[in-house]
Amino acid sequence: MARYVRVATVSSRQAGVEDSPECQIAANRERQRALVERACLDKPDIVCMTEVITWYGLGQSCLPVAAEPLDGPTIRTFAEVARRHHCYVIVPIFTVEDGKTYNSQVLLDRKGNVSSVYHKIHPTISEMEMGVTPGIGTVVADTDFGRVGFAICYDLNFRDVAEGNRAQDAEIVFFSSMYAGGLQLSIWAHDFSFFIASATPGSESRIVDPLGRSLIESDAVYQPINVRTINLDYQVLHLDYNHAKLGAIKEQYGAGVEMDVTRPEAVFCMYSHLEDTTCAEIIRRFGLETRAAYFRRANRARTAMLNGEK
Repeated sequence: MARYVRVATVSSRQAGVEDSPECQIAANRERQRALVERACLDKPDIVCMTEVITWYGLGQSCLPVAAEPLDGPTIRTFAEVARRHHCYVIVPIFTVEDGKTYNSQVLLDRKGNVSSVYHKIHPTISEMEMGVTPGIGTVVADTDFGRVGFAICYDLNFRDVAEGNRAQDAEIVFFSSMYAGGLQLSIWAHDFSFFIASATPGSESRIVDPLGRSLIESDAVYQPINVRTINLDYQVLHLDYNHAKLGAIKEQYGAGVEMDVTRPEAVFCMYSHLEDTTCAEIIRRFGLETRAAYFRRANRARTAMLNGEK
């Protein structure tokens, strides 16, 4: 059963150089707000911004000024945007909670309420030296269109973040960062079977499908905003034991089911565009096996043989 979602990411650098940290923070906030407003012209369901959006142009000594509570001016600003455009907004800022400072992604719902907060699990050494506390676990949030996961910048180097998102059934992971990530985004998407939408300064923000293919990439001058409609009713399957059934599925459902095959990796992504049938139902009806289930079965068979079982 098709679940179409309009996804937007915003790429931005700092808004000039101001006379004081407070003025720099305000200018950064306003630049980001203007870009999010522009992204909302495309009527997205969700918008994600770059890492710590008010931090551009500031030094380590400014962390106490830049870090905000969850009811601070930056959250209030984007809560109003979320309400007015009736969309989710991911606001990446330094937050202060219970006396500790975190590098966070704050998810606002369509009414502007704080829905979830993710704290960067793997801050850089320099972040921790200036007082940023590491988060203790992944966060996957329920929205009205699907399961949303999070990752921030340096997190991309650590598999536990991707594994945590997959274990909690994230369907799309939003990556706010100061660096582009490049090949790592495709590796995460391919290996863990979820979409990734990245927001980084300048060029190379990307929306990547569950096969690791880039759907769109930002450009600092001409395309600072990425917008794509994706379908979250999908499943990633291996070609082994499944490929002989694809013709029968097409005969029954026609254009209602899309098969996106990537032969070198021997996998395919199946999307349901049907109004009354999900990918999971098609898998059951035709006796298909997802890639994850296939690999689990292969490991069980290996263990059984090693143990001398038939």
